[in-house]
Amino acid sequence: MKKSLICLLFLCHTWLGMAQVKLAQLKVENAISPIGIGTNAPRFSWQLTSDKRNVKQTAYEIQVKAGKETVWTTGKITTEQSLFVPYQGKNLQSNTTYTWQVKVWDNLGNVSDWATASFATALLSKTDWKAHWISSGLPADTTNGIVPMFRKTFENPKKVVSARAFVTSRGLYEIQINGKRIGDAYLTPGWTSYNKHLQYQVYDVTNVLTQGKNAIGVLLGSGWYRTRLAWERQINIYGKETALLFQLEIKYADGSSESIISDNSWKTKPSYIQLAEIYDGEKQDMRQWQAAWATPTYADNDWTSVKENPFPFDNLTAAINEPIRKHESLKPVKVLTSPKGETILDFGQNLVGWVQVKATGKAGDKITLYHVEMLDKYGVPYLTNLRSAKAQAVYTLSGGQDILEPHFTFFGFRYVKVEGVANVNPNDFTAIALHSDMTPTGSFECSNPMVNQLQKNIQWGQKGNFLDVPTDCPQRDERLGWTGDAEVFSRTAAFNFNVNQFFAKWLKDVSADQEPDGAIPYVIPNVLKNNTFGKLIGAAGWSDAGIIIPYNMYVVYGDKQILENQYASMQQYLNHVRSLAKHDLWNKGFQFADWLSYRVDDSKGMIGQKSAVTDNYLVAQCFFAYNVDLMLKSAKILGKTADVAEYEQLLARVKKAFQHEFMTAKGRLISETQTAYILALQFDMLPEELRPQAVERLVKNIESYQYHLTTGFLGTPFLNPVLTRFGKNDVAYKLLLQDTYPSWLYPIKSHGATTIWERWDSMKPDSTFQDPSMTSFNHYAYGAVGDWMYRTITGIDTQEDEVAYKKAIIKPQLGGGLTFAKASLQTPYGLLASAWQVEGKQVKLTIEIPANTKAKVYFPTKNGQSITENGVAIQAQQEGNDWTLELGSGKYSFICE
Repeated sequence: MKKSLICLLFLCHTWLGMAQVKLAQLKVENAISPIGIGTNAPRFSWQLTSDKRNVKQTAYEIQVKAGKETVWTTGKITTEQSLFVPYQGKNLQSNTTYTWQVKVWDNLGNVSDWATASFATALLSKTDWKAHWISSGLPADTTNGIVPMFRKTFENPKKVVSARAFVTSRGLYEIQINGKRIGDAYLTPGWTSYNKHLQYQVYDVTNVLTQGKNAIGVLLGSGWYRTRLAWERQINIYGKETALLFQLEIKYADGSSESIISDNSWKTKPSYIQLAEIYDGEKQDMRQWQAAWATPTYADNDWTSVKENPFPFDNLTAAINEPIRKHESLKPVKVLTSPKGETILDFGQNLVGWVQVKATGKAGDKITLYHVEMLDKYGVPYLTNLRSAKAQAVYTLSGGQDILEPHFTFFGFRYVKVEGVANVNPNDFTAIALHSDMTPTGSFECSNPMVNQLQKNIQWGQKGNFLDVPTDCPQRDERLGWTGDAEVFSRTAAFNFNVNQFFAKWLKDVSADQEPDGAIPYVIPNVLKNNTFGKLIGAAGWSDAGIIIPYNMYVVYGDKQILENQYASMQQYLNHVRSLAKHDLWNKGFQFADWLSYRVDDSKGMIGQKSAVTDNYLVAQCFFAYNVDLMLKSAKILGKTADVAEYEQLLARVKKAFQHEFMTAKGRLISETQTAYILALQFDMLPEELRPQAVERLVKNIESYQYHLTTGFLGTPFLNPVLTRFGKNDVAYKLLLQDTYPSWLYPIKSHGATTIWERWDSMKPDSTFQDPSMTSFNHYAYGAVGDWMYRTITGIDTQEDEVAYKKAIIKPQLGGGLTFAKASLQTPYGLLASAWQVEGKQVKLTIEIPANTKAKVYFPTKNGQSITENGVAIQAQQEGNDWTLELGSGKYSFICE
């Protein structure tokens, strides 16, 4: 009996031990249980979770099944790899559901249970498409005309086990089946370089179909496809006719299948939407709204036949990024009356989306909403910075109770002027934020309320401008995918949200729109090609996004495939720059340079009488070196040894050319600006022995402006990192906490900003506005300081030789009078967190490191003997002035002095 009890206890202990590692976040191509996988070799990822310290995976096993058939099994693979394991089984079939399961072994002797998930394929071959492109053919269906409705009925005679719709459009679409909206995405299929790269979406509609008669209804708006884009009123950039492509694949319980496709059997009619335009907004006549138009019983006798169009299929790909969805809902915080008697709703937050209205009135009554970001100093809505964009929602009421909101437009706004409502009830108005459905990953907070507001502004700016493409602004007649803005902000973006797939999709368009000579346009998708401005192409810091962003995504997410997919494009762009740079000196061609840096005439009575103008080609040469350095690193990662040797030599020559052209023998640069010294130091353009004097010149320059920054788009991201790197963290903190113009906190303190501005003084200290031709109040580029906040204040970073935070760095650098700071990041491996708090003479440091990773911790102390955990002294290692310790996964709490 005693022996049996001992055996039972041993077995229980063994079972408990084997259950101590669990699996979570099972993903295929970065998505949980996706149903539209468009590749034959999808990649599998997972996370380990454990309440133990120092847990690492030692092996995994994956099995993939189609029904009961096993199509791939790896067996036990000895490796720590838990990200992007590529499928290597039997050929995957189109429109097929697969289940997959994974289990892992860890270094503590545990084996996880099998964790199971699924994925479904899209249409893997062009020949899988049976549908035809259809257009309405209606005379009023023009660029600024009506939005047509499309309709199709069909019989469903048998029990359905699976039904999936594969849909895209040349334009923007919304689908209903049997009167129910399909999916929760908006502005689909999104914005791409349509004629070269057009994504389609996949919807599971199994539960929407009924046995018997069914009806499909589709609204088709012009969207980015043909409404005017950019400021020269270009229309029909991708084509004059919108079109729909729809294919419904039904599988029945008896094993048979059926396809319902778009063809000339569909019918069409004008909808109640009279206008839907990206810049001008939307007009709806609710008297023409028909509630049952997408139901089987609706009589469509007065509808006309559609026409088929011979549009191509070879540009179609399954969507790889998250769609645009509705997110935050905000009620007005104030109802204001302007000096002109206008009724204005203040939603308290600058956002991107639209306003939903509940309205009751007489048939034919009209309500107009005007969307603006700011009120002028007198409380009047500021419309001028919208330029030619009308940014209006106009509704003609039905005479009953109407629920009003747009379908195929969006606005950037905080304030809404309401016309046509006698007594405005704020409860009838709800602002709805729209943005790409990126998973939030990062959080940051500290003891300074204004810095916390800065972080909120950074995040709101990203949400509003990451609307399927990384736009510059969301309000005026622009809203384009400017490469420079995206490039400088990409690391900050990757902390706050998971932007792996967002940028992977956008980078496809970077390659698609790249010029034959390798030049990369300033905006992607490139709608400026036939614009006067678009004839200038390829500028440092802007076009370089084609190199910088793929590398940054690899570092943050460990997604080597992005580098593999983009490497040819990256190399072509570098070769383009080299063709301009005779003798390795990039000193010709148009440059934006340090865009929107400080000018003395920007705001009167400010910090000094010297504009901060940096030589265009000095900036270009620094970014030339930056490009070469990243190409060198990328070539090493991809094993391109010949390129490695070439780029090592090129990098040395580019730096020599810089020193010869832009620097005196003693290290003074031809431009005595903050940006000049920042870029030269950031990219190691100066000989090592001349860097200390350059740092001193930089600091003296900052002091001469009373600790204000004077940098523009290209200098700002590197300003604080350079100061911290070269031992001037105190100066970096002074710049962060500066709250008068120009600074990060000036818009917050002086004007209550809730997003990042385009200019340091988009609204001046006297409450007048900057040049309205280019003044946005939602422009994320200057929010790139977030990257420094996360990597320096709380110290969260990754080693570049073990990317995706596989080997993290925790190196908080205290300063600025802050008494606490904390940040967390959902890395590809799990939660990484760092928090510190000053308690008298002590600093409490709390850390969490995800399983299957490790971290090198730099303690915020000069006294390594003072470091303890739970009262026990810790033996840290001294590295110069730093005390460090390498830690495995787990939660830790240290105290040091």
